[in-house]
Amino acid sequence: MKSGDRVYVAGHRGLVGSALTRRLQRDGYDQLILRERDDLDLLDARAVDRFMSVERPQYIFVAAAKVGGILANDTCPADFIRENLAVQLHLIDAAYRHGVEKLLFLGSSCIYPKFSPQPMKEEHLLTGELEPTNESYAIAKIAGIKLCQAYNRQYGTNFISVMPTNLYGPGDNFDLHTSHVLPAMIRKFHDAKLANSPRVSLWGSGTPRREFLHVDDLADACVFLMNSYDGSAIVNIGYGSDLSISELAYLIREVVEYEGEISFDTSKPDGTPRKLLDSSRLSHLGWSPKIALRDGVERTYRWYESQIAGKTPAMVGSSA
Repeated sequence: MKSGDRVYVAGHRGLVGSALTRRLQRDGYDQLILRERDDLDLLDARAVDRFMSVERPQYIFVAAAKVGGILANDTCPADFIRENLAVQLHLIDAAYRHGVEKLLFLGSSCIYPKFSPQPMKEEHLLTGELEPTNESYAIAKIAGIKLCQAYNRQYGTNFISVMPTNLYGPGDNFDLHTSHVLPAMIRKFHDAKLANSPRVSLWGSGTPRREFLHVDDLADACVFLMNSYDGSAIVNIGYGSDLSISELAYLIREVVEYEGEISFDTSKPDGTPRKLLDSSRLSHLGWSPKIALRDGVERTYRWYESQIAGKTPAMVGSSA
């Protein structure tokens, strides 16, 4: 990519899309193509086709997706598979038909089997059953990978797919009904601190292990790969180490400076026992993360505090 190229970031208002936009703007890309949801409905194939024919992007980052935590995925599986399949198909097919030079598709580490060997390598894809609580989302993401690979094989396109680990950072969703584990903990501990609550209850046993990558590191990796990697083989993007949900909880409690107790509700699901990516393919290409977990959590909490300054906790869910 050159700074004057036309680059479309699909989903630029989301966690990943906003980080990509910040990164590209910082690097001097002055022809970014950005569209609000009200201006371009990615669920409408004709609207996407019209947009591509008019704007003629040369590069596309597909960061648009319907995302959520265990509760949202388990409650609305049809929404997750339908909307993600539609968005991916419309963007990837239109990119081919309108001659996009290169496309980067963002998948998810949930594409790997529930009991995949650890750390999870790219070749573990489709070697076992998926985690039931987010199976619909995972299947949609797997379909997106296969779309990119099929178009490359049949039409000679240059569509690459990357699999990020669990993400967090500025722009995250802190709504307790739809958020992922790390921002949900920040929200819970912050609210409990303000309310002087003696205890915070968290879902599950606390024993599952997760890997977390700051979203600004992900954006850096995506730009790196867009500029240096061509191929249909998927590429994992991880932090390189994991920790238990319990360890994460105590880390966030310390950052938030909440002094109450932590309890775990074992009647709630744990999800996949462990999710740690093998990112050696990416490291061999020359990229590694730069933001340490504690530093990243502190940055994210400061951002969250800045967003809710002057708001009551009840207002946060609708605005986050």
